[in-house]
Amino acid sequence: MATKAIELPVFTWEGTDKRGSKIKGEQTAKNVNLVKAELRRQGINPTKVRKKAKPLFGASGKSIKPQDIAVFSRQLATMMQAGVPLVQGFDIVAGGQNNPRMKDMLVDIKNNIESGSSLSESLAKHPVQFDELYVNLVAAGEQAGVLDTLLDEIATYKERIEEIKSKIKKALFYPAAVVGVAIIVSLVLLIYVVPQFEVIFQDAGADLPAFTAGIISLSEWLQADGWILGIVFGGTIGGIIFAKKRSKAFAHFLDRVVLKIPVIGEIMHNSAIARFSRTLSTTFAAGVPLVDALETVSGATGNQVYGNAVKQIREDVSVGHQLQLAMRQVDLFPHMVVQMTAIGEEAGALDQMLKKVAEFYENEVNQAVDALSSLLEPIIMVIIGGLVGSLVVGMYLPIFKLAAVV
Repeated sequence: MATKAIELPVFTWEGTDKRGSKIKGEQTAKNVNLVKAELRRQGINPTKVRKKAKPLFGASGKSIKPQDIAVFSRQLATMMQAGVPLVQGFDIVAGGQNNPRMKDMLVDIKNNIESGSSLSESLAKHPVQFDELYVNLVAAGEQAGVLDTLLDEIATYKERIEEIKSKIKKALFYPAAVVGVAIIVSLVLLIYVVPQFEVIFQDAGADLPAFTAGIISLSEWLQADGWILGIVFGGTIGGIIFAKKRSKAFAHFLDRVVLKIPVIGEIMHNSAIARFSRTLSTTFAAGVPLVDALETVSGATGNQVYGNAVKQIREDVSVGHQLQLAMRQVDLFPHMVVQMTAIGEEAGALDQMLKKVAEFYENEVNQAVDALSSLLEPIIMVIIGGLVGSLVVGMYLPIFKLAAVV
């Protein structure tokens, strides 16, 4: 059983080089004396060396995001292809990190490697940041002796997958955010502005139009019992999120509903196909057997409907069916995808053909998101204008009526 690697402290130092120029930097070591010795070996005369203070609240900093892992993968792949040793590569990447959490994680991985663990074993100790797929691909590269090449493939894979995720979030977040702002503005008008008009109308003793009376009634209800609406809305959202995490059947139902939404459903379809193709291409090219690759891919599509379909495909392939035949049976993949897969199988270039499929559908997602943004802008303007405009018109109708009487 491997012992846990000890994390070395970080020291900040200042000194002068052989030309007398002042320089400074950081160095990990067991103690101050070792830092000074290393600096002198490099021709630097240390004038000040001190242990770097830890953040007030421990390992503070931003959380480690998938984009950070994608950038790290590209940096490490580039350095290994340039001939930089693995441990030194981790030192360089960790030294350039502004996020303390990311830096601490990389230092921990480096220490594990120095203590005798392989890169895949060291990465596996951080399962939140490096999932099973990532670790398996690295392990395959280590076993085949092509770790630098495979790291480059992993970097490309992570970059493309994160780009797709970003596009999907943009497609879903933009309209939701704008409509949300419109609703908040309407609530503010109903709760704080409408009551001021109500006082004016009461003092004037005017008969209110039905539309205005309805708005005032809604305003009074929100002031008195609006908290019920907040609880119902918050409880519904929280319940959906909780049920989605705990129930695979409910998650499958929600994902199936999303796939049927006009425009957005098409984007989600294309996204799932792109992620399926990109993941399977990368794993298969790394030398992972097709059945094992499909097991990993089932959790990487980002959609329960496609995830279950991939599991069914895996079962069919494991009993001897061709991949293209198994894909045809689940009735989710377009004819073009099935045909290109069939050509790839016959030509012995399945990974290359799936890579082309992934590139095509990634481009489709990009175009669809841009088209969706253009389509939604006028619709959103109509929604905002309708909500806010209705309130404004409703409040001014009695004023117009009074002006007409005068």
